[in-house]
Amino acid sequence: MQDCAGLRMSGVPVDVLQEDAPLMNRLLLVAGLFAGMVVAASVPGLAGGAAPQKRHAVSLLGEPKLPADFKHFEWVNPDAPKGGTLKMSAVGGFDSLNPFTVKGQSAAGLGNVFDTLLFSSPDEPSAEYGLIAEWTSYPEDYSSVTFGLRPEAKFHDGKPVTPDDVVFSLTELKKSDPRVGFYYQNVVKAEKTGEREVTFTFDKPGNRELPLIVGQLNIVPKHFYEGTNEKGEKRDLSKSSLEPPMGSGPYKVKSVDPGRRIVFERVKDYWAKDLPVAKGQNNFDEISYIYFKDRTPAFEAFKSGDVDYWTETSAGAWATQYNFDAVGKGLVKKEALPHKRVASMQGFAFNTRRKPYDDVRVRRAVALAFNFEALNKSIFYGQYVRSQSFFGNSEMQATGLPEGLELDLLNAVKAAVPAEVFTTPWISPVHGTDEEFRTNMRAATKLLDEAGWTVTGGQRKNAAGEPLKAEILLVQPDFERIVLPFIENLKKLGIAASVRIVDSAQYEQREKTRDFDIVVESFGQSHSPGNEQRDYWGSASADREGSRNTIGVKSAAVDKLVDSIVFAKDRAHLVAATKALDRVLLWNFYVVPQWYYPYDRIATWDVYGRAATLPSQNPVYVNAWWIDPAKAEAVKAARGK
Repeated sequence: MQDCAGLRMSGVPVDVLQEDAPLMNRLLLVAGLFAGMVVAASVPGLAGGAAPQKRHAVSLLGEPKLPADFKHFEWVNPDAPKGGTLKMSAVGGFDSLNPFTVKGQSAAGLGNVFDTLLFSSPDEPSAEYGLIAEWTSYPEDYSSVTFGLRPEAKFHDGKPVTPDDVVFSLTELKKSDPRVGFYYQNVVKAEKTGEREVTFTFDKPGNRELPLIVGQLNIVPKHFYEGTNEKGEKRDLSKSSLEPPMGSGPYKVKSVDPGRRIVFERVKDYWAKDLPVAKGQNNFDEISYIYFKDRTPAFEAFKSGDVDYWTETSAGAWATQYNFDAVGKGLVKKEALPHKRVASMQGFAFNTRRKPYDDVRVRRAVALAFNFEALNKSIFYGQYVRSQSFFGNSEMQATGLPEGLELDLLNAVKAAVPAEVFTTPWISPVHGTDEEFRTNMRAATKLLDEAGWTVTGGQRKNAAGEPLKAEILLVQPDFERIVLPFIENLKKLGIAASVRIVDSAQYEQREKTRDFDIVVESFGQSHSPGNEQRDYWGSASADREGSRNTIGVKSAAVDKLVDSIVFAKDRAHLVAATKALDRVLLWNFYVVPQWYYPYDRIATWDVYGRAATLPSQNPVYVNAWWIDPAKAEAVKAARGK
């Protein structure tokens, strides 16, 4: 399960891509669509025949950590001072302030404008607490969910949040954004069932996470979006727009310089500021995002203090580029904060819609040519761990050989999955020694020969004389140094390999239209996979514009395993189904696994205060930070400003 509505994250996204992976993915995470805190998998059913219980919070892994009468989260300072500006950077550009459409490129930070029905805790991978909704309830068969709205909830213009707004939000957001429509495809109806009650009905029972993902729905004001803008034009959620949006969240847009900067200001009379789920958060008077063409000028802006918060995704930069004066003087501090998130799969993703990458033998051969060990030693300073799973760092990672319930699930699709799923434990190809490298390259050569790609004049060609090409599409120039050794190894196999770097607009267009051979992609996961797996791997999403099925997976076996995840009856079934899916995805070589890092690397100008306890799933949840006046004054004095 992934938080479709986690737009609130104004700081580091839940999963940052390492070594400057594709910009579009990074911006998507910052913007918050299909990112944010994730929630997990198996809410206890109600006693047979009992009336649905009204809950202050729900968890899919048992009981929520905090009781109904909790005062605030332990990772906040309830008395944190308000004030100051959080200065962030973003790479690329934006041409829209509407995050609810695939048209245009929306600005970072817009999630701060909107509230959701429930609040996803960055400290629990399994819990959501009431925000706009004071309580939630659902029957034991999970066929629907009902939310009771807080009477004090209001939009920025002072009008109350009503059941009509909630119904409108589901209906219109499903229309305006195909990603949202797909995510909520099982929610077939929303209706007002009381003065402050809304009930969502599902197309079938048994989908345990639906009550929680409905809680992630962004609520937008019906009266605003059915109205007209200052030009008298009717507003349209399906179109890009530079008109500042209206929501009910803790911030609103203050100023915009399209493509260059966006500034948000704190809503002083934010309706939820004293609720337990919001207390001690949203402390900055302003949040500013400054846009840069690429990492280099953005980092220079951080070094000069024009940006005061930095997320580092490059191991090389982390090891070599923090020797400027402000670090030596203690004005800027570096921290690697451990987290307990699932390690997402980052890798070179194949476009299986086009030949020859519809052939698993070709994909496997290309994967054998990637020498992670040499790269980790020469460029990454040994900091990274090789990815071995789409659900790494969790109990859902496939290990050893399948057994028990996992084996039963795999046996049901045995004819449609690679034989190695049952016979060979997965491990990403290892190039620890020269001999291992040569062995892998020989194996790759054999696979390509078997696939009909033979060497003629030093180049791989098929029977029709067409060359075997492999273009790796990039948007970040910094990533080229990582790709070039891989390119050289592919050329040794006779593959006409190349790298192409394009700007962010071209990259987004080519990814949308699936005009690529190979891209670098990251598939963020939670401790409870669910409906979002359909968007990643489902046949129905393979040809849908805007889906996360970048690879183009169309497999009846994968579809069946995904359904086993979505309709898992308990945690044991969920874990078994996820392991089975993991194993099938890996042995199909849909990606060349890259690496992960179990820490969040950040550098900050030392002006912030934060609680002693940090959220386990997102230790850099900056919404709970504040400007420490004494620290800010000391930094100002040291810089002579």
